[in-house]
Amino acid sequence: MTLRIRTIARLTGIREATLRAWERRYGFPRPHRNESNYRVYSRDEVENIRRVAKLISEGLAVSEAIAQVRTTPVGELPVGERLEERFWSAVMMLDGDEADRVLGEARATMDAQAYCDSFLMPLLREMGMRLDIAREHMASALIRQRLRALLLAEDSRPEGPRVLLACPERDMHEGGLLALGLHLKRKGWRVTLLGADTPAEALRSACQQVHPDLVALSCVRRREPGELQQVLSASVEACAPTLVVVGGPGAREHLKAIFSAGAQYAETAEELVLLWQQARGESNRT
Repeated sequence: MTLRIRTIARLTGIREATLRAWERRYGFPRPHRNESNYRVYSRDEVENIRRVAKLISEGLAVSEAIAQVRTTPVGELPVGERLEERFWSAVMMLDGDEADRVLGEARATMDAQAYCDSFLMPLLREMGMRLDIAREHMASALIRQRLRALLLAEDSRPEGPRVLLACPERDMHEGGLLALGLHLKRKGWRVTLLGADTPAEALRSACQQVHPDLVALSCVRRREPGELQQVLSASVEACAPTLVVVGGPGAREHLKAIFSAGAQYAETAEELVLLWQQARGESNRT
């Protein structure tokens, strides 16, 4: 399978004219010509163009980036980087089987925590930058499957505190939520996962059923402060009197809205647990 120059430009952010100029000046990339005389790029060339685009975004000059990619083929990269490049190449070619195979190979080289934090989550964060909708959906679905498998494989401690995990309504990105669940489960928490797009009434029903010690909401979708405060206020009311802690890139810039809604904010699982411990200590003193 090959890709046309227009698709390469859309996925890498490098204009078609720029790719043609590189070809003339540096002999890179080296496309083939199809029967209609259009430039088409093989999987290897797709990998190399993506690597050059990434190096340029990190501050290298074009000539330096191209030279580095030429002198260090994908096969000579450290294992983690090599697997990442193979994954992105497969995603760009819409080769779901190969992308999933790469994820499996990575899992075989790492323990669960490293696989989650150092491999899957960086892939998840990077994909929103340039992938089109079709490729993002395919890649994120594969990564979520792996994160969910890690979470389910981790044993629960029957005596641990209970956390209810959800994304607020209209927030469909649950990757960070799954990673948080894995962290908390490894810390001894019992995890009830509601997942993406959870309205306030569903939170209310779940809280009445499982009586969690803590509710954690992951906000990835960008919202205006007023909308976020409205959504969180409804969630806090539904979960009362349980502490609600919010995290995620969609919440980070709107701390005032979070606090005004009656929730708390945490960047990490460690911060979330600390907030719960503080709230429990205050409750015990009253």
